[in-house]
Amino acid sequence: MSSEEVPVGLRVGEKFFGLLIILIGFIVFYFAYTSVSSLSSIVPYPGLFLFVGALLMLVGLVLTLARSEEE
Repeated sequence: MSSEEVPVGLRVGEKFFGLLIILIGFIVFYFAYTSVSSLSSIVPYPGLFLFVGALLMLVGLVLTLARSEEE
Protein backbone atom coordinates (compact mmCIF):
# COMPACT_ATOMS: atom_id res chain seq x y z
CA MET A 1 0.00 0.00 0.00
CA SER A 2 1.56 3.26 -1.10
CA SER A 3 1.15 6.53 0.76
CA GLU A 4 -1.27 7.86 -1.91
CA GLU A 5 -3.93 5.14 -1.58
CA VAL A 6 -7.09 6.00 0.33
CA PRO A 7 -8.29 3.25 2.69
CA VAL A 8 -11.72 1.81 1.92
CA GLY A 9 -13.02 2.63 5.39
CA LEU A 10 -12.20 6.29 4.90
CA ARG A 11 -14.16 6.41 1.63
CA VAL A 12 -17.16 4.68 3.21
CA GLY A 13 -16.98 7.00 6.22
CA GLU A 14 -16.88 10.03 3.95
CA LYS A 15 -20.01 8.87 2.10
CA PHE A 16 -21.83 8.08 5.37
CA PHE A 17 -20.88 11.44 6.89
CA GLY A 18 -22.08 13.18 3.71
CA LEU A 19 -25.46 11.45 3.91
CA LEU A 20 -25.73 12.33 7.59
CA ILE A 21 -25.02 16.01 6.86
CA ILE A 22 -27.62 15.97 4.06
CA LEU A 23 -30.18 14.58 6.52
CA ILE A 24 -29.36 17.20 9.17
CA GLY A 25 -29.48 19.97 6.56
CA PHE A 26 -32.85 18.77 5.31
CA ILE A 27 -34.27 18.71 8.85
CA VAL A 28 -33.01 22.25 9.57
CA PHE A 29 -34.33 23.54 6.23
CA TYR A 30 -37.71 21.82 6.64
CA PHE A 31 -38.38 23.09 10.15
CA ALA A 32 -37.20 26.61 9.28
CA TYR A 33 -39.38 26.63 6.14
CA THR A 34 -42.52 25.35 7.84
CA SER A 35 -42.24 27.72 10.80
CA VAL A 36 -41.01 30.96 9.21
CA SER A 37 -43.88 32.98 10.69
CA SER A 38 -43.29 31.73 14.22
CA LEU A 39 -39.50 31.97 13.90
CA SER A 40 -39.64 35.64 12.93
CA SER A 41 -40.90 36.53 16.39
CA ILE A 42 -38.09 34.57 18.08
CA VAL A 43 -35.15 34.99 15.71
CA PRO A 44 -34.49 38.25 13.85
CA TYR A 45 -33.25 36.48 10.69
CA PRO A 46 -35.24 33.29 9.96
CA GLY A 47 -33.78 33.20 6.46
CA LEU A 48 -30.41 32.44 8.03
CA PHE A 49 -31.67 29.01 9.09
CA LEU A 50 -32.94 28.35 5.56
CA PHE A 51 -29.52 29.30 4.20
CA VAL A 52 -27.67 27.15 6.74
CA GLY A 53 -29.90 24.16 5.98
CA ALA A 54 -29.34 24.54 2.23
CA LEU A 55 -25.59 24.97 2.80
CA LEU A 56 -25.45 21.79 4.89
CA MET A 57 -27.28 19.87 2.17
CA LEU A 58 -24.82 21.17 -0.43
CA VAL A 59 -21.77 20.22 1.67
CA GLY A 60 -23.23 16.75 2.27
CA LEU A 61 -23.87 16.33 -1.45
CA VAL A 62 -20.28 17.27 -2.25
CA LEU A 63 -18.98 14.79 0.34
CA THR A 64 -21.24 12.05 -1.00
CA LEU A 65 -20.34 12.59 -4.65
CA ALA A 66 -16.62 13.21 -4.12
CA ARG A 67 -14.38 10.75 -5.88
CA SER A 68 -11.07 9.54 -4.52
CA GLU A 69 -7.96 9.41 -6.68
CA GLU A 70 -8.20 5.64 -7.23
CA GLU A 71 -11.66 5.56 -8.77
